[in-house]
Amino acid sequence: MLIIATTLRPSPVHGLGVFTTQPVRAGTVVSRFLPPFDVQYPAVLLAALSDAERAYLRNFAYRSRYTGLYILTGDHDRYMNHSDTPNVGMNPNGNTENLALRDLAAGEELTCDYRTFDADWREKLGRTGN
Repeated sequence: MLIIATTLRPSPVHGLGVFTTQPVRAGTVVSRFLPPFDVQYPAVLLAALSDAERAYLRNFAYRSRYTGLYILTGDHDRYMNHSDTPNVGMNPNGNTENLALRDLAAGEELTCDYRTFDADWREKLGRTGN
């Protein structure tokens, strides 16, 4: 769940993106896992879903590298695009918060590095290597 003010707009990175509507200082918590807005699903659930439901989860959820569970965020966070030089990243203390990695200007697109948390990042990015 994003805890800063954001909006969705067309992205120069891919499709829609998440843009902050306020300046954000480096180190500020940008988002956190917050049920009931954000939910987790075991991989076994996918077998019981329709093709359309599976496609939705594969596109908008990520499979945690740490737990193997699919995590689906309940807000704009699911539209955050990948960057090899992200401006948002996981808190190094290991909790479920994401921090601004540098100062962000109002109107800037929020990006993250899928490789750091999504076990299926290769599929999402169409890559075979790192």
